[in-house]
Amino acid sequence: MADIATLTRLIEPEAKALGLDLVRVAMFGGKSDPTLQVMAERPDTRQLDIADCEALSRRISDVLDAEDPIEEAYRLEVSSPGIDRPLTRLQDFADWAGFDARIRLAEEINGRKQLDGRLNGIAEGTIEVTLAKSGEPFLFPFSSLASAKLLLTDALIKATAPLSTEGADRIIEKEA
Repeated sequence: MADIATLTRLIEPEAKALGLDLVRVAMFGGKSDPTLQVMAERPDTRQLDIADCEALSRRISDVLDAEDPIEEAYRLEVSSPGIDRPLTRLQDFADWAGFDARIRLAEEINGRKQLDGRLNGIAEGTIEVTLAKSGEPFLFPFSSLASAKLLLTDALIKATAPLSTEGADRIIEKEA
């Protein structure tokens, strides 16, 4: 399997050159059907359109073809992080404060390895969450994070409405 740190070092400059922030680089599917997943976003909108995906995919393909860091054949998937996005960077926990998330820790902390709760933000590398069931605060270092993602809620849907509803307007006009 390919080294994610090496892939990230190759891919990140290509995203930056297009004005994009890299959200996640991951390999899925194992030896029989590997997929290289690259998630990126525009820092000002936190969204990515199809033209952005195409441009980034072309740039990544060129670099990966030249460097050849993945031994086996693989599929390249370039996408937006989506509405229930993964939280992969420390800053994500500050940026999405006030929203609900599901978090898995690498090791048990205070008897917990998985938690659901409201993100409260960060302070000096520590993430604070208000636990959904008890309402109690829970703090953990970013270094203990295994994975996290936003939970789909009405508040999240409202906050992440698309920048343009032009396509939806056209559909409505055609139906009328």
